[in-house]
Amino acid sequence: MSFLWFIIVGIVAGWAAGKVIKGGGFGLIVNFLIGIVGSLLGGWLFSLIGLHSTGGIIANLIVAFIGAMVLLWIISLFQKRPRAK
Repeated sequence: MSFLWFIIVGIVAGWAAGKVIKGGGFGLIVNFLIGIVGSLLGGWLFSLIGLHSTGGIIANLIVAFIGAMVLLWIISLFQKRPRAK
């Protein structure tokens, strides 16, 4: 059952981070992937500063959301932007 919650949290976190960072999501599949990778990244980043998500689904969602936002920010650094003329 925890794997199912991991998937649901990943989808929600990826969707929410896509709304905040880009103003819109990337679609269900990409949001799912961003959320899953973001939740792993968020967990790793939080463990580096000594914080651990043991507060249940809401705490896990916050960690995954922050991780997904960091991941989207990193992705945006590598995207090509049109040059102003």
